[in-house]
Amino acid sequence: MVCIEVGRRIAAPREKVWALLAHHEGMKKWAPVREVIRRRPGSPDPDGEGAIRTIRAYGLAMDERITAFKPGERLEYTLVEGAPIRDHAGEVVLTPDGDGTRVAWTVRFRALVPGTGWLLERMLRAGLERSLEGLAARAEAS
Repeated sequence: MVCIEVGRRIAAPREKVWALLAHHEGMKKWAPVREVIRRRPGSPDPDGEGAIRTIRAYGLAMDERITAFKPGERLEYTLVEGAPIRDHAGEVVLTPDGDGTRVAWTVRFRALVPGTGWLLERMLRAGLERSLEGLAARAEAS
């Protein structure tokens, strides 16, 4: 099992960071993705628990299911299909940090093809770090 943990302090209130993070179709404004489409709405929030989103990036179309959605605090998701990994689970946790927000993003997975985990980890870690940079830039902009 590969485990990636990235984190960052964002100089913006948690509510503002959450509003960006939890709006799936808005991810392309801050993450290195080409497109995000909500395929199935969650309940009671359309972007919440049970939602299925398709993310197009790196030449792949990956479907993810939102498995936990606690506004302002936590978003969890699993990969349904579309990437060369299995047992994928992601979690983004927001905590207050003075007048800002601490974001901790954790992803766990197993490589579908043995021996490729290190490469997939490297690519995914870079994407998560770029996502946090973009999220911070967007949240801190106004």
